[in-house]
Amino acid sequence: MVKRVYILTNQLPDSEKYGLRSQVNRASVSIPSNIAEGCGRCSDKDLQRFLSISLGSAFELETQLLLMMELYHIPETDNALAEVKEVQRMISGYSKYLSVKT
Repeated sequence: MVKRVYILTNQLPDSEKYGLRSQVNRASVSIPSNIAEGCGRCSDKDLQRFLSISLGSAFELETQLLLMMELYHIPETDNALAEVKEVQRMISGYSKYLSVKT
């Protein structure tokens, strides 16, 4: 997903280099980074906290991709949106599993 997002943001105009492009790229990297950090912690409670942060970043990314689609009409954004929504479902499901498990 991160690779797809970086490819998409390269299609944005140079005027967005420090704006939307930077925000979208950071949000996309934040998702797997927080999952990895949570997995490296010693408790399910810590993991759930990082999953929550990751999910927040996924919703942030969804919003930013919608803005890209509206402002710049990049057709491949639809595929990235579908992928982000699937990631949101997976994170939510894993978080629910952990809450039932404990």
